[in-house]
Amino acid sequence: MTSRKASGPTFIDLFAGIGGFRWALERTLKGTCVFASEWDKFAQTTYEANFGHRPHGDITKIDPSEIPVHDILTAGFPCQPFSIAGVSKANALGRKHGFEHATQGTLFFNVAKIIEKRKPRAFILENVKNLKSHDKGNTFRVITEALKELGYHFDSRVIDARSWVPQHRERIFIVGFREENEHKAFKWPTPPEGSPEFRSILEETVAPKYTLTDGLWEYLQAYAAKHKAAGNGFGFGMTDPKGVSRTLSARYYKDGSEVLVAQPRKNPRRLTPRECARLMGYPEQMKIVCSDTRAYKQFGNSVVVPVVTAICKQVVAAFDTQRRPLAEYQAELFPRQVA
Repeated sequence: MTSRKASGPTFIDLFAGIGGFRWALERTLKGTCVFASEWDKFAQTTYEANFGHRPHGDITKIDPSEIPVHDILTAGFPCQPFSIAGVSKANALGRKHGFEHATQGTLFFNVAKIIEKRKPRAFILENVKNLKSHDKGNTFRVITEALKELGYHFDSRVIDARSWVPQHRERIFIVGFREENEHKAFKWPTPPEGSPEFRSILEETVAPKYTLTDGLWEYLQAYAAKHKAAGNGFGFGMTDPKGVSRTLSARYYKDGSEVLVAQPRKNPRRLTPRECARLMGYPEQMKIVCSDTRAYKQFGNSVVVPVVTAICKQVVAAFDTQRRPLAEYQAELFPRQVA
């Protein structure tokens, strides 16, 4: 993807979205992205506008041997159930199913195959908080067993982004290393004290199109009243300017109900795409090039940039560069492929 020498770690950006991990590793830690993959063509367009090249497409159609050697693998892969029946049958027959059997047919399988083939020094995986309980815990169990089988030492932690951005957003991160001493040296980042205020991400002037129509606002109020009467907690989210918002989701384009902004003598409004970018911790120079609908989906699916930046810094800090520099580590594993 690029031939320039890295002053920091080399990395690959899988399920790259609009490049949240890349902002962290390339712009902050001076790393070099040697490969990126993202199947959504609109996210590819945003990625290209910001980083100068278009990511590869469907990861399931890419041969792991074609992916360059790298130090860090990052992936915010989708959460999919594994086949309990297939694994159980293999166990009953006394067959060693291994991660290939257990994860076949899921997108995690493609991540695992790349790890197996390219042996990155470390990986950072991101997913929804409920990954641990998904499919009654089977999904997380299969993932962790596969990572152990691949020879990695790792930990996981659910992190709430609200200490970095004014948004309550919990995501699970799995961070792993090939070398045990580097795993032991890794420390999860300490969240900053307090939380930024929601009003800090708001634009001063906002176009009228972001104000909810009378019909939509009446519908949201009636919907909330209906569920409140039934004892449910469903409803719109009017955000406290001095507080934090609810989680921004990929469905935000539908009605904006989870994060609304109150307006004097007007119906509330939804966030603008630029405000969504700020809520996800993207810098002001981040280019938004797609329609509002596509931008809402992209930001709702993104990682929070300052959170992954903090994690990436700790990963790089854990590398034992005095004992084994990054280039030396790669050359030892792949002597014919590292210049």
